[in-house]
Amino acid sequence: MKNPLNLSLKNLTRQKRRNAILASAIAFGFLVVTFIDGFTAGLVDNMEAIITQIAGGTVLVSGYEKLPASEEGGKPKLINIVRDGEYIKNLLEKSDIEYQAYSKYTLLNGQMIFNGRKSMVGMYGRDLSDKELLDSFQVVEGSLEDLDKKADALIINTKVADNLNLKVGDQIIFTGLTIYGQNNVADFTIAAITKANSLVDSAKVFANIDSVNEFSGIPSGGYSTFTVILKNKKDQLKTALEIEDLIRKDGFNVSSRAQAVKTNPNNIDKGIDKQFVSNDIMWEGTKYGVECLNDAIPALKTVMSIVHTVTTVILIVILLIVMVGVSNTYRMVLYERIREIGTMRALGMEGKDTRFVFTGEAVILCLLGAVLGMILSFILMFVVHMIPVRIESLAMFLHKGHFTFKLSAGTILLQYLLLIILTSLAVRKSAKKAAGMSPAQALRTVK
Repeated sequence: MKNPLNLSLKNLTRQKRRNAILASAIAFGFLVVTFIDGFTAGLVDNMEAIITQIAGGTVLVSGYEKLPASEEGGKPKLINIVRDGEYIKNLLEKSDIEYQAYSKYTLLNGQMIFNGRKSMVGMYGRDLSDKELLDSFQVVEGSLEDLDKKADALIINTKVADNLNLKVGDQIIFTGLTIYGQNNVADFTIAAITKANSLVDSAKVFANIDSVNEFSGIPSGGYSTFTVILKNKKDQLKTALEIEDLIRKDGFNVSSRAQAVKTNPNNIDKGIDKQFVSNDIMWEGTKYGVECLNDAIPALKTVMSIVHTVTTVILIVILLIVMVGVSNTYRMVLYERIREIGTMRALGMEGKDTRFVFTGEAVILCLLGAVLGMILSFILMFVVHMIPVRIESLAMFLHKGHFTFKLSAGTILLQYLLLIILTSLAVRKSAKKAAGMSPAQALRTVK
């Protein structure tokens, strides 16, 4: 008697048209599932990347000083400043934290003025030689080369440029407050105009950190926030706790996540802020605040959870529909092969081998269809990725004007495992019935 697996493979060459239709249905189901899974994961990944860019990193370490009230009965002043520009950097490099990159920035809110027009912006002082930062821009006009050597260089986006009718080379006036609350004015020259990624960051502009520090009153080398981009975004909570612990062990004042969880369990970011803004809390020198991206934007976790849940539901629904077709097909196959089953049983095939022939044939057919569907989905993903998207409302979900797709090897393996399990269940009744037939009964059956 032939090996049951060989029989399963041989049976696939019978009823080629029916098997082709069933495999095509499975291929279509897996094409849809794989495409939706990669598409939604890509949307979430791009959205998270843009939010990370807006926030500056996955884990954020800010420094604050509390200045006594300038007059009796007044309120103490909180200023956002880290004077020791190397401390957090050295702390990170000496630790076992796996990070992709780090940077620092100084944020300054103020007003840009050009030819009588005004626009409120958030000016980020950054290292304009930072490759991670520069690669995130889509340049529309101008150049990003050697901007770190130009003290007055300013990078704006198309939204700001349209609001003020600005072009590369134009000189603007920027007005704002120093960290001590004093008015200040400076001139900047538009060096590059980039595409606005989303409505969220449409009011962001970038300048050299040394120039912004000088404007703000922060000493050279200082900053307001140190940012870390981790290799694995899932480690952000663990990393935030580790950095907090390292700072505390060095004897410096630092925020307490444990306290924030107690006071604001649903909004950790607000709970950490309370440890700085309260007028009843005073300290000497710098107090560090450690947060992660999910603290600052708690809704992101909810969005990601909803997206993955919806994707999983779609996957299960499509597979169940396909499995109904598989189940009906193999009921017909059982009826067609009754006498054949009787012959095999009469020649000595055991019931478990008969069951394996049916189940193996169905599983192999479904796997072939799934592989075909996945290949087709890759082709479709490539085509969709190559199409430029210019819809502004979708900019938050795009990478440089294109949809991107992200597939997880673990998710694909899980999908195939689920397919094998559901296929086995779909043909279980037919396979069990075939295995339980007596040779005499099967051979007497008239079709």
